[in-house]
Amino acid sequence: MVFFSSDKDSVWDQALAHLHNTDPELAVLFDRFPGERIQSSGDPFQVLANSIVGQQISVKAASAIFGRLTALLGHWSPRAVGLVTDEALRTAGLSARKVEYFRGLAAAFLEGTIDPARWESETDDQVMKELTALRGIGRWTAEMFLIFQLKRPDVLPLDDLGLLQSAARQFGWDYPFDPAVLEARAEAWRPWRTVATWYLWRALDPEPVVY
Repeated sequence: MVFFSSDKDSVWDQALAHLHNTDPELAVLFDRFPGERIQSSGDPFQVLANSIVGQQISVKAASAIFGRLTALLGHWSPRAVGLVTDEALRTAGLSARKVEYFRGLAAAFLEGTIDPARWESETDDQVMKELTALRGIGRWTAEMFLIFQLKRPDVLPLDDLGLLQSAARQFGWDYPFDPAVLEARAEAWRPWRTVATWYLWRALDPEPVVY
């Protein structure tokens, strides 16, 4: 189900109505960001590459690296990655390991090891299994792909520190806390946990998260 595009506001509104009824403490965030929706680069390779960049660093740090990589690569594509040196990628801000992951991701696209067109009809679990088979693509990165590229409605990325920090602030919990606490609360958010996640992210960051 694709429901974040501008012509699907009625489905987004359906999600908000459900969350209003099930979690009023969460729903107070909705009026703070009127008209905003989840945004994506729209390109499967770039979404995955962006997610690799964002692993284990702040949104601010990731944004700076995104800018330098865009200046280096132009349009982010598997072929563009193959045209630059490891040293150039490291100078842009990637660690040696992330350079390796970048190269492997680009090769998987070029060689046809992965086929983004197939994912449109697969379940969340099937997509997760294929993505996490790639080196450097863990559960968190695969979840970012489900949210931002495939726009799946019911993803709860419990490994995301920003989500946990925002939930603690919003619900008055001590941080850090056991993610199982949020998982239990989020049962009431089904089948719209992606929407709830996005508002918690939005409440934490000065700019909307985009992959």
